[in-house]
Amino acid sequence: MPLFCIFVNMKHSIVRLIGFLSLAFIFTTTFSQSSSPEDNFKGWHLKDKTVDSFAGISLNKAYQFLKNKKSTPIIVGIVDSGIDTLHEDLKGVLWTNPKEIPGNGIDDDGNGYVDDVHGWNFLGSRDGTEVEKASSEKARVYHGFKDEYSNKNIDTNTLSKIELYHYKMWQRAAKDIEPSVESATQAKAMKGISKKLKGWDTLIMQEANVLDYSETELEKFEMKTSEGKKAKLGFINLMKALPYGSEAKKSFIMDELGHEIERLNGELEEKETVPVDVHKTIIKDDYANFNDKYYGNANIMGQGSLHGTHVSGIIAADRTNGIGINGIADNVKIMMVRAVPDGDEYDKDIALAIRYAVDNGAKVINMSFGKSFSPQKQWVDSAFVYAASKDVLLVHSAGNDGKNIDSTESYPSTDFLNGGHATNVITVGASGDISIINNYVASFSNYGKQGVDVFAPGSEIYSCLPNGNKYGFLDGTSMASPVVAGIAALLRSYYPTLTAIETKKIIEESVTPLDSNVTKPSTDEAVKLSDLCRSGGVVNAYLAVVNAEAFVNRKNTKKKKK
Repeated sequence: MPLFCIFVNMKHSIVRLIGFLSLAFIFTTTFSQSSSPEDNFKGWHLKDKTVDSFAGISLNKAYQFLKNKKSTPIIVGIVDSGIDTLHEDLKGVLWTNPKEIPGNGIDDDGNGYVDDVHGWNFLGSRDGTEVEKASSEKARVYHGFKDEYSNKNIDTNTLSKIELYHYKMWQRAAKDIEPSVESATQAKAMKGISKKLKGWDTLIMQEANVLDYSETELEKFEMKTSEGKKAKLGFINLMKALPYGSEAKKSFIMDELGHEIERLNGELEEKETVPVDVHKTIIKDDYANFNDKYYGNANIMGQGSLHGTHVSGIIAADRTNGIGINGIADNVKIMMVRAVPDGDEYDKDIALAIRYAVDNGAKVINMSFGKSFSPQKQWVDSAFVYAASKDVLLVHSAGNDGKNIDSTESYPSTDFLNGGHATNVITVGASGDISIINNYVASFSNYGKQGVDVFAPGSEIYSCLPNGNKYGFLDGTSMASPVVAGIAALLRSYYPTLTAIETKKIIEESVTPLDSNVTKPSTDEAVKLSDLCRSGGVVNAYLAVVNAEAFVNRKNTKKKKK
């Protein structure tokens, strides 16, 4: 993994920096970089290898091919943390429920969700209280089945299929929940970093007479004392090491650091602390009853909308307004379904979020989330089947643990609990450009010769950030998945007769293969990309639209002959 790469999704954030960035480097060494990331890499994922020397998706060539062709509007559901509905690059592309009258407190369309104008929030109560943090699923599984299985002689031959699934999952949770030396070390290191940063921040605020600042602003400050100069250098080094970009504010970075320290401390206490049941205390639904599904509220923004806002921008940032960035798809409306908290998502929320998006017209659904335990997997499986029955393509991030998901637990998975396999899901690993990460595969990315379908750009991806028309860089398979969702939306918009299965097939068959070896994540082993995913390549929008055109023409010719 490159020195400055961070996993950025709901569970992998600043804490991952500890393993790759020594404290001595941050505190004592001048950061050596010719220019800030955005100077060179802003929007690299959209570029073309031959024309621009970046291993992006060749989007401009795709639009050149599509010039003068007509498109039809398409709805993309985004199951995520929330979205900044006021962002300059997103407010114009929000899906609007045509049958709902905003703010009247009435379920005008009769779908059970009151005032769902731009989507729905399954992470809130009817009175407006919001779930921002949730425990790990590991803790919920361990404590949820502890009384049933702990210190008991379990005859597995007497268990039903679902009971055996739960028992094995609980055994794994009981093993994994033991406090690890790694977590304790990380927590101690993060605490030390936080203390040092607060000291630096105090000096900077005093000498520069400011309360908040970005890297760009900090560069211009004239510090008077030697200690102040050291504080400035140290903070600039840290800001450059993070992928948020030079305009990210110090307050944002400190908040992220605080969240990670809190998460790590909670991880160390998971075994002894029963997790808060947010469905019981906040949402107030009957979680065990899947038919109790009309909970939540219409607030799709929430407090933790960083992730969902960034994902939304990758897919659909307004391509017509001449500001900010360009999303991948140009005739798309995004429907936010808030179901992913800070922590592990709940299976019921995810299953209902998918169903909500399907029922309200989404033809592509992006799912940039994942976890290692799924006690109610049958509910998610049923949602996958439901989406398939309605011809909806699901695009899912492979995960950021640098693991082989063919042999490790990773959810949601496409293998159904009761047998069978989801054919309408495309699972995405994260690629990069060698000028950015010194490898075409992001070392944090999960992989799998069977479980991962394609790779897509997921390192140093520039997109929308919430709270004030901001933009910045984030890393993760969470960023790679919406790249593929954007291409899928583009295909289904310009070639509306394509089915979900056909769209998936075209994307997989249109990848750019790599002639050179890549480094397998979490190892030093050189392998072919075909050893890490089914298609053996990185998605390419241009090849996808060319192949889609040819496919549709062949299909139309066959129809005429009949």
